[in-house]
Amino acid sequence: MANHPRNKKTLGHFKFGSVLFSTTLSLFIVGLFGVILIQAKTLTSLIRENIEVQVFLDKNLEESEIKAIESNLADRSFILRKADTLALRFVTDEEAAATFIESTGEDFTKFLEDNPLRDSFVISIAEEFQTGEQLEAIVAELEEIPGIFEVSYMTDLVDSINKNLLKVSLVLGGFILILIITVVMLINNTIRLALFSQRFLIRSMQLVGATRGFIRKPFLSRAIIFGMLAGGFASLILFLLVKYTQSSIEGFAMLQNQNLLFLLFGVLILVGGILSVLSTLRAVNKYLNMSLDELY
Repeated sequence: MANHPRNKKTLGHFKFGSVLFSTTLSLFIVGLFGVILIQAKTLTSLIRENIEVQVFLDKNLEESEIKAIESNLADRSFILRKADTLALRFVTDEEAAATFIESTGEDFTKFLEDNPLRDSFVISIAEEFQTGEQLEAIVAELEEIPGIFEVSYMTDLVDSINKNLLKVSLVLGGFILILIITVVMLINNTIRLALFSQRFLIRSMQLVGATRGFIRKPFLSRAIIFGMLAGGFASLILFLLVKYTQSSIEGFAMLQNQNLLFLLFGVLILVGGILSVLSTLRAVNKYLNMSLDELY
């Protein structure tokens, strides 16, 4: 009896559903971790952008002298610039006194004739200049400017942030390494098992004189399509999950970086194609090099 067409095996054909599901799941897990890393980086940047350096001025400076100091500060490369806006603002001694009274509830003007507070500039430092050594160098540099009395910032807070970031980076680096190894093994084993049913067809093609390249080609073509499709599905699921979370959790949108997010999606699609091709190539080569006894 002739075989029904749907039972015929075609070179390069393997189980579509299981491979696509497993690869999509693996890439989704990698992508989810990537989204967490993007949020952590964005949160770190937001925290650092809110660390302020106070530049206190000498008493009784002329307005022209204050303007000169402001211009000097504005030219410094370490001051944060965001959306063409310079993170530099001037605070008068009266404004500083009003803020102090409001925050403490104590009006020192009732028993002090003179305001002991000073005019100041409040600046934010760009993230790439926020190591302890760089900040100390910036403070020393600013205190050399004529008219500046003192420069201060929350040293303990900066040191604590930098130390904790180092610890978190080491932990996340370890998780990333374990995750990558696990995902590579999962995709590799899934494709190897999917190709198991093709081992005799591969040998048959060898026996009739087909070259290794001819045999590999349909497998690799299908593998790259499956891999990139899985990366696309994983990216779509992540995108919908992020959008749902943004609508459900107030303030979550602030932690999103659209550019990095779409870059992550592109990487998932690319990695899906590459891993699938490499795993398929390894599996096909394994069956090509097996003897007939080993195939059984």
